[in-house]
Amino acid sequence: MLNIGKSMAQTTMKADVTPEEEQTSTFSIVAYDQENGDLGVAVQSKYFSVGPVVPWAEAGIGAVATQAYVNVSYGPRGLELLKDGLSVEEVVEALTKDDEGRDRRQLGIVDSRGNAATYTGPVCTPFAGGRLGENYAVQGNILEGEGVIDAMAEAFEAAHGELAERLVVALEAGEEAGGDARGRQSAALLVVRHGAGRSGYGDRYVELRVDDHETPIMELRRLLNLQFSNGFAYRSHGLLDEGKNEEALEIAIKSAILSPESDIAHLALCRAYYMNGATAKAVEEYQLAKAINEKVDFSVNRSERWKFILENEEFSQTTK
Repeated sequence: MLNIGKSMAQTTMKADVTPEEEQTSTFSIVAYDQENGDLGVAVQSKYFSVGPVVPWAEAGIGAVATQAYVNVSYGPRGLELLKDGLSVEEVVEALTKDDEGRDRRQLGIVDSRGNAATYTGPVCTPFAGGRLGENYAVQGNILEGEGVIDAMAEAFEAAHGELAERLVVALEAGEEAGGDARGRQSAALLVVRHGAGRSGYGDRYVELRVDDHETPIMELRRLLNLQFSNGFAYRSHGLLDEGKNEEALEIAIKSAILSPESDIAHLALCRAYYMNGATAKAVEEYQLAKAINEKVDFSVNRSERWKFILENEEFSQTTK
């Protein structure tokens, strides 16, 4: 069953049960950010290590979620078909028409213009279905009910911030609404952006996986906060290097708030406080960093950025 258009709903209420051990009982969202062109997928499942299976995306091309009685080839093949110029509707048709297992497949796809489609095979285990909205598609199978899909869509539409943040908000809402009928085990988040890979190589802006966890979405949220926190910390250092001390302090505070368990965040805040004349607070932040990671002195001893710690007597007891 193919679902095309804006704000449409699709459900498969009754179905033959397929072997559960072979299914990614899953809820996912694929989406496009029309502000900056980001494309992404977020997913949670009662399935070990869902990250290598369900989410696929390429900057400037599209994003795909393949699940249920999963055909992993739908991911890379779907992206190739988008590259060839097919519409999202044509991609779904091309993937499913010759697939003998299509009645048990589930698929979500969005292209680099925000066109979206969702497909649920008629014998996917209920509750199974999908929903489309502007620039996104939500889909799930073996769910507690249709409310999981609706909650994800509504949360995504109401959320603010980067696409990665909005995708996780959608997962959180789906879990709150009942989530996977069998429980929870793994989650993943993939967001692509041109040139946003490590050191400017590749397009993997965010690629986070929780393979096996009691509360995988909570852990995914922690990891996303940590990634954003690290980004703020590095940005703070750059601003300090440019002499923009007050702005750097604001950014460093955001870093520590997002990830209070990060020694990197507390080290950044230490330096920012010191450069703004708040030495006592800088010492406190350094103590927090060292309590989290007893080996922070290795970094301090190797960088000119931390020279003030070694030279200032107020830090002397902390560095011993």
